[in-house]
Amino acid sequence: MARLDEVVGRIGPVDPSFLKKAQERLDNLTKPRGSLGRLEEFAARFVAIREELRPRLDKKVIFTLAGDHGVAEEGVSAFPKEVTTQMVLNFIRGGAAINVLARHVGADVVVVDVGVDHDFGDLEGLVRRKVVRGTGNIRIGPAMARDEALRAIEAGIDLAEEYARRGYHIFGTGDMGIANTTPSSAIIAVFSGKPVEEVTGRGTGIDDATYERKVRVIEEAIAVNSPDPQDPIDVLSKVGGAEIGGIAGIVLGASSRRIPVVIDGFISTAGALVASRIEPKVKDYLFAAHRSVEKGHRVMLEMMGLEPFLDLSMRLGEGTGAALGIGLVEAAVKIYNEMATFDDAAVSREREKEVVD
Repeated sequence: MARLDEVVGRIGPVDPSFLKKAQERLDNLTKPRGSLGRLEEFAARFVAIREELRPRLDKKVIFTLAGDHGVAEEGVSAFPKEVTTQMVLNFIRGGAAINVLARHVGADVVVVDVGVDHDFGDLEGLVRRKVVRGTGNIRIGPAMARDEALRAIEAGIDLAEEYARRGYHIFGTGDMGIANTTPSSAIIAVFSGKPVEEVTGRGTGIDDATYERKVRVIEEAIAVNSPDPQDPIDVLSKVGGAEIGGIAGIVLGASSRRIPVVIDGFISTAGALVASRIEPKVKDYLFAAHRSVEKGHRVMLEMMGLEPFLDLSMRLGEGTGAALGIGLVEAAVKIYNEMATFDDAAVSREREKEVVD
């Protein structure tokens, strides 16, 4: 806990004076005020997070964290457990959707084994931060011990601090883990107090019978483990996952270094939600890339006060939505930095509105 407490202690609020100064520049660019909509919001927030009036955004990284889940043995997913390992290998080879979209926006992809039930040996291109070889089956007991949940968070903190030292300006978070929508649904059910069925979706596309079984499994998991919604580490350890903990750690570590994090979909947002329950100020450092089709995702975003950029009916994970979101933040920062002001371009400003008595 000492490491976690030290990192949390470094997380401060975003300075509103930087938002004000950024907006002044945006209002002086050659366009009607506010005409670029949320792109202006993204730019101003990036400036405030970084505390740089002319910030750089040319080093981008997406962390794709992988872990297996014991609850997969309950038949809650359309895919077998082995797909987690197979997809990690696909990421390393550069053949997955996240690799394609990351190349599109010029971001690096860092593939991290936090909890895969497989020995990858000395596989080149894989970052090893293994805490568990898969979690326990949450229907019959806790996912992890409390110290394992803390180690998963610390693994994410380590990644955030390492890539901050390497000079990266923005992080994206992604995931891989068969059955990981089940613990994510359990997490939001515990934190929100909503009925499980209201926050549980169909993951990779399960049929009606599998969906009904998934809801029952989550209900039983919460009843058996009795996670304390006032203790986010208890929730993570009892019904969460190693990659979810790792994402929480990335959010905490990045926030302590004033690096914005673009979160992906349901599982990434579950990690961010855990982080926000540990330290609410991290919400100021988060960008929500998109709203996924998972029912619980909307509830998570609302609980953190985050408005997603996009709604493309996506449900893949991996960091794919985060890649698209990073592209939009970068576009906003380029507008802020590169667009001419009225004075630069010798363009007349809009007329002041006349006051009529």
